[in-house]
Amino acid sequence: MTAARARSRRLGVTAVALGLAIGLGGTATAATATTTSAATPSATGTAKDTAAAKVDYETWKRDVKAVIDQARPYVEQRTQNPGDQKQAIVLDIDNTSLESDFTFSYPAPAVEPVLRLARDAHTRGVDLFFVTARPDILTLPTRYNLETVGYPVAGLYVRGLPDLFQDVAAYKTAKRAEIEKKGYTIIANIGNSATDLSGGHAEKTFKLPDYDGQLS
Repeated sequence: MTAARARSRRLGVTAVALGLAIGLGGTATAATATTTSAATPSATGTAKDTAAAKVDYETWKRDVKAVIDQARPYVEQRTQNPGDQKQAIVLDIDNTSLESDFTFSYPAPAVEPVLRLARDAHTRGVDLFFVTARPDILTLPTRYNLETVGYPVAGLYVRGLPDLFQDVAAYKTAKRAEIEKKGYTIIANIGNSATDLSGGHAEKTFKLPDYDGQLS
């Protein structure tokens, strides 16, 4: 399965969840849905069964952990004496915060090394902001997914009009600038694509693997 097809199915799952939430009076706690297909894992299947065909799930997990192992000492050092500084970490969502291309279930599971780093930083007073290229129609199920798996969400930025027609890198850069205007210092920006990280407005960036764009 290509990354594009995986992304399309993932958005379909999330859109179903949004429909459920709206149909139930906007109650996000009811937004749980699962799609089935020939590639959907059985009860004994693994996440690898539904990943992008050319990406090995176990290799991806090891590669993610290697990057977060580099980020952790920096974040711990940077948060030791923040003084009056309001600190923030900005995270991409798909295959950065959530295992989007490796499951068709909703809520999608967290990327565990990223979740642990984020939660540890939060205990040190760091606020977490999520900047994604997902459209704003997915705001409710996206926030519910993040919070359900354990992320403390200080802010979620999704693409509404006219952002949907803006270059993704420029859009994400502008949102980080907005966070800075709220008085935050962005100590780290974590994503798996160059469009997540280019443009500045972060002290340090950490790139997770996307294997030349095979993961969304």
